[in-house]
Amino acid sequence: MDIFEQEMSKPTIFQDRNVLSPHYIPDHLPYRENEITKMQKLLAPALSNKRPSNLFIYGKTGTGKTCCTKHTLERMMEVKEKYNAQVDSVYINCRMNNSRYQVLLKIAQHAWPNESFMGHPANYLREKILKYAGKGVILVIALDEVDKVKDLDELMYTLTRSNDDLDKGHIALIGISNDATFKDKLDPRSKSTLWGEEMVYPPYNAEQLQAILEERCLEGFKKGSVGDGTIAIASAYSAKESGDARYALRLMLKAGEMADEENRTVAERDVMAARNAVEEDIVLELINTLPDHQSLVLYAIATQEGTGRNTRLSGDGVSYLFSGEVYVGYEGVCRKWGMPARSARWFREYLNELEMMGLIITHISGKGIRGNTRLIKLAFPADKVRNAVEKRFA
Repeated sequence: MDIFEQEMSKPTIFQDRNVLSPHYIPDHLPYRENEITKMQKLLAPALSNKRPSNLFIYGKTGTGKTCCTKHTLERMMEVKEKYNAQVDSVYINCRMNNSRYQVLLKIAQHAWPNESFMGHPANYLREKILKYAGKGVILVIALDEVDKVKDLDELMYTLTRSNDDLDKGHIALIGISNDATFKDKLDPRSKSTLWGEEMVYPPYNAEQLQAILEERCLEGFKKGSVGDGTIAIASAYSAKESGDARYALRLMLKAGEMADEENRTVAERDVMAARNAVEEDIVLELINTLPDHQSLVLYAIATQEGTGRNTRLSGDGVSYLFSGEVYVGYEGVCRKWGMPARSARWFREYLNELEMMGLIITHISGKGIRGNTRLIKLAFPADKVRNAVEKRFA
């Protein structure tokens, strides 16, 4: 037998490994019932041909924002068939489609799947979207990681002001972001059009993560394939990592793969061994999708940690770096890779964004340190961060 035949014929502890994927949308989303109910109430008017409010959803990675949005939109489309409502929805990942043109193209392709839009300008795409909505369609557009759109001002203004040109139909937005302050960075002209409701998804605690993992593992693994205490320890680790359900699922999947190689029960030692591999994957994945200068700031922090230039905060026993030192290091890193350094104001923005993504931890200096300065520490091992950035810029 060749490798394919061997892999297909060997025994496995998995029942359906897709269930353990962070991209799987389950029928039941534990501890997000209130959020889903609120989303459904906000979108329900669309089923009666009334204009729903825009909605903006915030929360750290792995708090269920994407899952709940997709679940809600799927349910809305099911109910639409029952009532023959003029409603449609489109989900767009803005990390993958990170310009106004790409977003408009995805919407136009969804609205007119049999047409080719190759080579057409953005204004033509906008007109096609308006023509579709103008048939009386309430079009709900979900923009995941909306803050990653490079020309976000232009996109927001284009979509929201398009409703002024519609006699029938409506375009409603669902914006999803890790950054609760992203609207503050918009031009006042664009910001003024973004009225709507807001929701914040809190991180999961260890108990909630355990319930989520238990449900997924029941479907994902064959009966008796997960040892006692294994899910609890995976939940505890994940709760420590900012309550990230994606991290928890990746941890269980990786641990399961390790146990599956030997066709044995998933044990606590597999979860512990899986941590390094999962953390490295996550760091590499995050860094590869960061803007260049955020990566360079992160590299500056990673190269300075443990060099003896750290300051120790009294009481907590944790070493941090002064933000001023990091900025000087960032300027040096920019010179190394032949890129002009940005201003201190932009540097502070980069720190905010890196903290929002859970890549760094910051703290305002307190008693014993002259003046108020920002103190910085990596949330992941420095060597892993350095290796990931060096691979990117090599």
